[in-house]
Amino acid sequence: MEIRAFLTLDLAFIIVVYFAFLLFIRAPRTVVLPSLLGGIVMGLINIVIDIVAYYAHTWHYTLSGLIFYVPLPFYITTVLFYGSIIYLLIWRFWRGRSHWFALLLLIGVPIFGILRDSYGGALVHSPYNATWESPFAIVLDIVMWAGMFYSGFLLFRRLAPSREEVLEQEAEFENRVPSNP
Repeated sequence: MEIRAFLTLDLAFIIVVYFAFLLFIRAPRTVVLPSLLGGIVMGLINIVIDIVAYYAHTWHYTLSGLIFYVPLPFYITTVLFYGSIIYLLIWRFWRGRSHWFALLLLIGVPIFGILRDSYGGALVHSPYNATWESPFAIVLDIVMWAGMFYSGFLLFRRLAPSREEVLEQEAEFENRVPSNP
């Protein structure tokens, strides 16, 4: 029931916010697709570790309607927000005066994820949070967030052109195309 409510009430909002960020950042397709691929890698690693944690009795979800003991629609947030949008923001602010913001995101997002999971798993027993069963859960959560965020980011950095390259290509294209009088 909770997963259906998430799909009907939250999914459209998540997608609209994602497209709003795409309009704000104005990244070309050659950057958006690698960011989505990095987010998908991040989500897949999250799913695999959640399934492993269930079978290792480290944590579990108590929602109804789970598929393979994990809430699959919840990973859309991981893919689009913690993955793609954050990678695009880091790409956008990497050079220039706002470099500090890119570094803050690069370091702060995994720390935020770890703190959010530890608060939700150990203190608040909501069906939307994983319930931690073992003291080893914090170690697995730290490894999970560091591994999934930075592996997705490394894939994104490998596939996406730098902002300077994109600006050079746009300037070259504008010089080639004659303007209409």
